Amino acid sequence: MRAAIAAHDAGADVAMISKLHPTRSHSGAAEGGINAALGNAADDSPEIHAYDTVKGSDYLGDQDSIELFTAEAPGDIIQLENWGAVFSRREDGKLAQRPFGAAGSPRTIFAADITGHVLIQVLYEQVCKRDIKVYEEFFAWQLVVNDGRCQGVVCWDLLNGGLKTLGGKTIVLATGGAGRQDRVTTNAYACTGDGTAMALHVGVPLKDMEFMQFHPTTLYPSGILLTEGCRGEGAFLINKDGERFMKTYAPNALELASRDVVSRSEQTEIDAGRGINGSVMLDMRHLGAERIIDRLPGSRELSMTFAGVDPIFDPVPVRPGAHYHMGGIETDSDGATELTGLYAAGECACVSVHGSNRLGGNSLMETITFGRRAGTAAAEWSLANTTVDVPESAERDAEQKLKALLDRTSGERPWKIREELGASMLENFAVFRREEQMVRQVEILDELRERYRNVYVEDKGAVFNSDLTQAIELGNMLDTALCMVTAGIVRKESRGAHSRPYDYPTRDDENFLHHSIVYWRDDGPELSTKPVRFTKWEPEERKY
Repeated sequence: MRAAIAAHDAGADVAMISKLHPTRSHSGAAEGGINAALGNAADDSPEIHAYDTVKGSDYLGDQDSIELFTAEAPGDIIQLENWGAVFSRREDGKLAQRPFGAAGSPRTIFAADITGHVLIQVLYEQVCKRDIKVYEEFFAWQLVVNDGRCQGVVCWDLLNGGLKTLGGKTIVLATGGAGRQDRVTTNAYACTGDGTAMALHVGVPLKDMEFMQFHPTTLYPSGILLTEGCRGEGAFLINKDGERFMKTYAPNALELASRDVVSRSEQTEIDAGRGINGSVMLDMRHLGAERIIDRLPGSRELSMTFAGVDPIFDPVPVRPGAHYHMGGIETDSDGATELTGLYAAGECACVSVHGSNRLGGNSLMETITFGRRAGTAAAEWSLANTTVDVPESAERDAEQKLKALLDRTSGERPWKIREELGASMLENFAVFRREEQMVRQVEILDELRERYRNVYVEDKGAVFNSDLTQAIELGNMLDTALCMVTAGIVRKESRGAHSRPYDYPTRDDENFLHHSIVYWRDDGPELSTKPVRFTKWEPEERKY
């Protein structure tokens, strides 16, 4: 939405495609806040924000993009506030800011604990105000490449049925993450890596695919997110003995260490038998009812609804769950990819500002800052180039693939393969990773992809055929998962969210201070590397 607004304001003729009603997209589930160095709560600056982001990335973030990101973030926050974002405020009227993990200053602006919900409503208002055409419930399936550039998208019209092809001088992919390939995840059912797979299949490289962040506080057993804002407000993590165990793992930062550190600490406690039903406990009782109701009402409601626990009176069971994919479509700081006419922004893209581990509050900010930049750059290119040529063969080829899928009268149902994908990824490519498990996961993925060739879509209807779209989503997830695990095997070190404590427990800057690049060749991933872009911060040892 931010890209569409920016492109429209730059003078382009813009349309938006969404497989959901826009306000039902997964950004609405982001709770804790959005980072910008306003300095309302303590001394802060874009440079301090940039340093925290670089350090949090375990030095795999591209520092020129990070500095640009942190410098432009405050202006984007002011823009959102002027558009009507109802951020929480201090008594003096300034925007309130809370502390988040691994941040050198309390810089996370928030709207109670429903920040993403507020932002998505505000942005949709701006889309409607500009009368931007929205192709709602259009499932984007394949990119159209003609004459060496991206010129359109082939979609399945969920509401009316049938394939529809939309041409465009430029395309911005903003399709979110791929967390649904794990069985325990905070991600919505729509987060199936569609845009990432679409780009991959037309020859665009993906970057740093091995880095999937596990959020430390997902509700047991549902996996629904409890915001980092709970810990930002002062909540503790305790084990079954009531011990505040983060004192052992991060004695200075405690619960506000970076997410990779807290997730590993929790998993270590659980593996050592100090958990309860495979989880630890998030204790907010000492915050008091008034603070919880004022600052964390959504988290309280989620806990009561999905765990049957009122955090005012009892600790809440939580465990690490797949949350955010740091990797994605390789782009520059304007969202441009290797393919002329194709741009990407948000979680499906890898700029890379997050490197191997994202700081909480940086992802909502990334969608705004780089969404705006991608929309502006795409509009400028389109206004300077005059033609769109979508060959009829593009839709005919898609129709043939679709017909082959729908004409199949027997085979395996998608849900079974999807279930095995989620369970195996959680077992073999989670918080801690072992070489033999990752190798085994590649074998499992190869087997699942072979079975997928005979997948059977039972619903042959045209209208709201979710059976068909779920089959297509499954294919996307199988391919992106294979890229992730293959890159993980090759990275023989521990860095950020990629933790190999049993064979390569330390960070190896000499051999692995580089980005992983994945191309799709001959129906499989082909890996190469690219250097990290440095400006002023050299790697230093982690201390907490």
